[in-house]
Amino acid sequence: MIDEEDVKMLQRDVMVDGSVNRDAIDVLIALDRAVGESCSAFADYLVALVVDYAVWESRPTGVIDRDKAHWLVTTLSAGDGPTATAQRIAFEIVREAERCDEALLGFALSKGAAKPRGFDAGRILLAS
Repeated sequence: MIDEEDVKMLQRDVMVDGSVNRDAIDVLIALDRAVGESCSAFADYLVALVVDYAVWESRPTGVIDRDKAHWLVTTLSAGDGPTATAQRIAFEIVREAERCDEALLGFALSKGAAKPRGFDAGRILLAS
């Protein structure tokens, strides 16, 4: 189980230097998949971390291009398929990005989970 103390430790000791990269995100998403139970704080932290990295920290800024979309779909769908948190990450990235490659857009929209509140498929722009 990942509890709120684990999340605080992760924020304080592990991710403190801001060295977020694809490898670190892959590990955290694998952890989400491997651990049967986690608190909502972990899901919230993971969603915010991945959205911030994918949309705003990695280039091109604000755009989920083909390379980023392929990486995200691969890591979010690994194993037995996306967890609820991984599904939420995909929706939030599509919603936050200025443009999004159709691979991630299709992944986010093809799953049977309910769309997050405020999700507007009509405002999504595809990356060219």
